[in-house]
Amino acid sequence: MANIWLDISSTKSDCIYLVRVLTIRRIVEPVVMISVLEERQERRFGLPLDPSLVFLSAICILIAPTIVRPQQNLNFYLNHKCSDQQGSYTSGSTYKANLDQLFSPLSSNSIDIDNGFYNSSFGESPDKVYGIALCRGDLKPDECRNCLNISKDNLTLERCPNEKEAIVWFNECMLRYSSRNIFSTMDDTLEFPWMSDNRVSDDEKVQFSKDLRNFLQNLSGRAAAGGSLRKFAAGNASAPRSQTLYGLVQCTPDLSEQDCSRCLSGAIDNFLKSYADRLGGRILRPSCNFRYENSSFLDPPAYAPPPPATLLPPPTTPPPPPPEASNAHKAVNQILFGLALMIMGYGL
Repeated sequence: MANIWLDISSTKSDCIYLVRVLTIRRIVEPVVMISVLEERQERRFGLPLDPSLVFLSAICILIAPTIVRPQQNLNFYLNHKCSDQQGSYTSGSTYKANLDQLFSPLSSNSIDIDNGFYNSSFGESPDKVYGIALCRGDLKPDECRNCLNISKDNLTLERCPNEKEAIVWFNECMLRYSSRNIFSTMDDTLEFPWMSDNRVSDDEKVQFSKDLRNFLQNLSGRAAAGGSLRKFAAGNASAPRSQTLYGLVQCTPDLSEQDCSRCLSGAIDNFLKSYADRLGGRILRPSCNFRYENSSFLDPPAYAPPPPATLLPPPTTPPPPPPEASNAHKAVNQILFGLALMIMGYGL
């Protein structure tokens, strides 16, 4: 239950949000839903569960089939990690002040996040803080900013309020910080897999695994070849039984093409070793991530293939100059010209 982060009140929108999150995680039993609410209520406010929330959870169960919507526009918590390797800080410390300053531009329009990536540092050693924030490649700037602000508060205020190094993933973004330099460094030391309960049949497993690997590797090549502003690719591909796979891969764009490719290849290999028959799955790493499903989870334009490169016509070369007359031809011409002058002189 600790992995579900909810703010619940007796409003319809909160009920919808609750149903979305619990449905995505396949938590539909009333007792489980109530325990989620109770845990959150007591942990945040130190109060017993409000009876109105019990009523709310019951209503949510009844109306869940009618209000659950496609997942592509949902921003929900996925996972996090608080690391004690870099030590801890206190609420009134210089490190805490620097951490707040580091991510404060995300709350305003003072920085450009049109490409969904932010990395910066603040302060001086030993209290210097390095931060990286990455949004899913298809998000609009306001959606990205909203996700990052939720992630920042969730990570620094609730999940890891004292650690000098931490990371959190939401469905639409990732945010991390550390007291060590984490820029342009491929990090594969942390990995969180998720897989669907749905599987292909045994006789389809070999072909499906091959198709899935080719699909994800193709997307990885496109993403790794991206520039320093965005390394993201999404698309779809055919699968057995006339199914369609939808997928995305992404790296933090401060990585080199080689490091991005290496990060994604390692994640794909690790996943397929154990879950090659799953009809959906994802892996979260600090430096890269991928996801695939057998149903669409992004808006359709995100799956469009990149436009073909514009081929410029070959430059036109001027025709070569006429070859100069050879010395022999020049000599013949001079003799003929001299003879002509002599004949003309005799005639006169």
